[in-house]
Amino acid sequence: MGYDPDSGEIVACLVTTDHVGDETALPGLTAGIESPVAWFLADGAYDGMGVCTCLTEAFAEVIIPPPKTALLGLGHQRDAHIKHIAAHGRMAWQAETGYNSRARVEAQIGRQITETKIATKSLNRMTRLGRAVFKRAA
Repeated sequence: MGYDPDSGEIVACLVTTDHVGDETALPGLTAGIESPVAWFLADGAYDGMGVCTCLTEAFAEVIIPPPKTALLGLGHQRDAHIKHIAAHGRMAWQAETGYNSRARVEAQIGRQITETKIATKSLNRMTRLGRAVFKRAA
């Protein structure tokens, strides 16, 4: 799911099975984004060569925390993040890049999921109240 924290709108979503990983689904998810996006913010699960290649083509800035054992060489932005963390620490990197706003995004996505569950239960309740019955007239 892609979420715009400023407007509160979901800008992209893709439903997959459990057998499809984030890296595999990412090109399909980013292809559905219609408005310009300044930056991509994601958790460490998105750190990888395929993701870096896909994202740097689509977004101006990619903010993904590299693992503690990360090596340089997967891209200019990622290398800059690794160097910044080495020089100033992970907490300083989070503050500098805006990665801390990810918590706000996660909370909003959780809210969207809850709203979807409420809407589904409401629709099911209305369905149980009665549905139209169609009969052939002639």
